[in-house]
Amino acid sequence: MSVPRPLAGRASLSSRVAGRLAEFSWVDLVVALGVLVMLYVVVRVGRGTTVSFSPSQVITVDTDPARLPYYAVRSLLRMFAALGLSLVFTMVWAYTAAHSRRLERVLIPALDILQSVPVLGFLTVAVTGFVALFPGSLLGLECAAIFAIFTSQAWNMTFAFYHSLITTPREMDELSRSMRFTRWMRFWRVELPSGAIPLVWNAMMSFGGGWFFLVASEAISVLNHRYALPGVGSYAGAAIAAGDLAKVGWAIITMAIMVVGVNFLFWRPLVAWVEKFKVEQSEAVHVQRSLVLDFLRHSQWPRTLGRALTPARETVNRFGRVFGLDDRPLRIDPRRRRAGDIVFAVAACVLIGWGVLNLLAYLELRTGLGVFAEPLLLGLATLARVVVLVTVATLVWVPIGVKIGFSPRLTRIAQPLVQILASFPANFLFPLATWFFLRTGLSLNLGGVLLMALGAQWYILFNSIAGAMAIPSDLREAMDNLGIRGWLRWKRLIIPGIFPSCVTGGITASGGAWNASIVSEIVTFGGTTLTATGLGAYIAHATGTGDYPKIIAGIAVMSLYVVGLNRLVWRRLYRLAESRYSLG
Repeated sequence: MSVPRPLAGRASLSSRVAGRLAEFSWVDLVVALGVLVMLYVVVRVGRGTTVSFSPSQVITVDTDPARLPYYAVRSLLRMFAALGLSLVFTMVWAYTAAHSRRLERVLIPALDILQSVPVLGFLTVAVTGFVALFPGSLLGLECAAIFAIFTSQAWNMTFAFYHSLITTPREMDELSRSMRFTRWMRFWRVELPSGAIPLVWNAMMSFGGGWFFLVASEAISVLNHRYALPGVGSYAGAAIAAGDLAKVGWAIITMAIMVVGVNFLFWRPLVAWVEKFKVEQSEAVHVQRSLVLDFLRHSQWPRTLGRALTPARETVNRFGRVFGLDDRPLRIDPRRRRAGDIVFAVAACVLIGWGVLNLLAYLELRTGLGVFAEPLLLGLATLARVVVLVTVATLVWVPIGVKIGFSPRLTRIAQPLVQILASFPANFLFPLATWFFLRTGLSLNLGGVLLMALGAQWYILFNSIAGAMAIPSDLREAMDNLGIRGWLRWKRLIIPGIFPSCVTGGITASGGAWNASIVSEIVTFGGTTLTATGLGAYIAHATGTGDYPKIIAGIAVMSLYVVGLNRLVWRRLYRLAESRYSLG
């Protein structure tokens, strides 16, 4: 007796479903419960972002330590929202700059300028804009805080990914063209995997930069107005202002738990996962490991989601064909290209010139152009601190970073420690710094270098580790077999291998040091305030009092110093890394 086809089809479907369900285990149940709990916490805590708010309203933070778990989740939501925005910005900006010769001449200098603008400079505009965009809702301040954190993360990630794109190994480029990949497939299959390791490490470093400015982002003080959003940063700011060391200690403990937890649950698995994108001819003896990643690999959810998303992936690949093939040469007559360059340059100069003239006219009307004299002189003092910091940090942290990057065992041990140190907001240590400076009589003009280093030196260490990890293990094993040690090993292998990453670390550390000067040249605890001579202190004071001409002059001068340093030093080193020091 034959079985009707519809019944047979349903039986077959039921058997397949039963077979798939049989593959699931207690590991899948734990993963599912973890995701559901995370979604519930996000929805529950996220409700607090849409409560009513008025710009004239005074928002205070409850400094009861029992509120710290709630504040920790609010801060984490802001940090990961900013990280997501930074990742999207990085992909679009870096890809456009790397693949458009004309736009590169505008986008990379613009990135230099954006990196040089301090967080307080962005907050001045962001608070007014977002509060007006979401009238009567706290969501405006939330967006302003997320935007401020975004500005402390995005530039470093963009520089790192841009450099990965322009230094794609030659064999990978030839593979893409010979396989006739679309431009989308080249990005997804070649360029993104090639830049995955430095991108992840710089994203981790940028996340630490976001922690550094968490106090300024959550305890907002601009234009003679003070706003405090619920979060660990604003809690620490309130405790520091009140001079309550016990509550500062609770904030420090909470921050340490958050950093270790994020590292264990998110960054450590991600670092171990991107190891598969390392290009090498032999399998590494030691590999990065993560307990969380190993646990997830025993789960059926990744494979189940992969099968479910296959149609969407195929749809995206078909849509990517509209961008054309990678091997399609752009044949343009040289005269037309030269004419296009001239038109583009004229248009860009007209727009920039129009903006500069309007800005100068505003300053001339309000204070006169002499307002630039003081920040120009103060900038020299901050420049000296930046140069000392970057030089000393390079000499100290590059050898340590190489040692860590070459040893997965050391990486497993050192990464959480480095992440804690890099992520720890220097503002939390200001009470101890103030006490130390007062007891020793050390001037903040010298001590400010130490405080700036807390927020900037880690860029060099992280990029050194990432550069060392990206060196193929077969090259290191060849050096070991040949018995090459000491300076010759550094000259032939290590320096060429890590040089591009070190340049990225140097340029971002330099920009980070300028940005950190805003909070490092003025130290306040309780009723005691120490001030250093420098451009950072000038901008911080102007922002707090709402002096727009001084804010504009200070930010413009800081941008001038940073862009000038990038043009004269870092950009030349970038070109050297691209032309000489490439493992591809």
